[in-house]
Amino acid sequence: MVVVEGATLATFVTGTITMLIIGILLNIAGLGLFCWALFTLAVYAVPFFVGTTAGFYLFQAGTGPFGAIAIGFVAASLTLAAGQYAFSVARSANVRLVIGLLFALPAARAGYDATLAFAHIGVPSEWWREAFAVVGAITVGGTAWARMSIVRNPASREVVLRRSHLSRPWGQRPRAGDSEAPSSVRLGSAR
Repeated sequence: MVVVEGATLATFVTGTITMLIIGILLNIAGLGLFCWALFTLAVYAVPFFVGTTAGFYLFQAGTGPFGAIAIGFVAASLTLAAGQYAFSVARSANVRLVIGLLFALPAARAGYDATLAFAHIGVPSEWWREAFAVVGAITVGGTAWARMSIVRNPASREVVLRRSHLSRPWGQRPRAGDSEAPSSVRLGSAR
């Protein structure tokens, strides 16, 4: 073995090509993780805003940092729970539209800003940056809408059975004794 002074060892781990490949793979993984977080957290834009606003207000009112953070988390959780409950209980399409838009529009704005920031990294044309940002806003807003519209508590079996008489042929009413008939018809009473 000959030792040469001042020579650097070229190993597989410190090679330029290897470092470029590892850097590209880590960038792809980081970008994928950020996009996953953006889509997962899109619904929480409004609760985050409400919780942050409540926390800052209470901190400035003298509550202290721990109390402000705790009450901010409670306010955000209540906002999310109330929005999802109101969306799943509302029967009117207009009310559901308003509640859904209250959660989807801020998420779309956050998606627009995040996609525009990513587009500034590698897209030289301003028009293409805006196009990518609009597509990102539509995608993130649609994801927030879809996550908001997931029914958490489906209708019970009794409600489904009570409404099953609506699927009968036109003009045909349930007869007394039918198991699917409303209780007033099952008992034989007139409506």
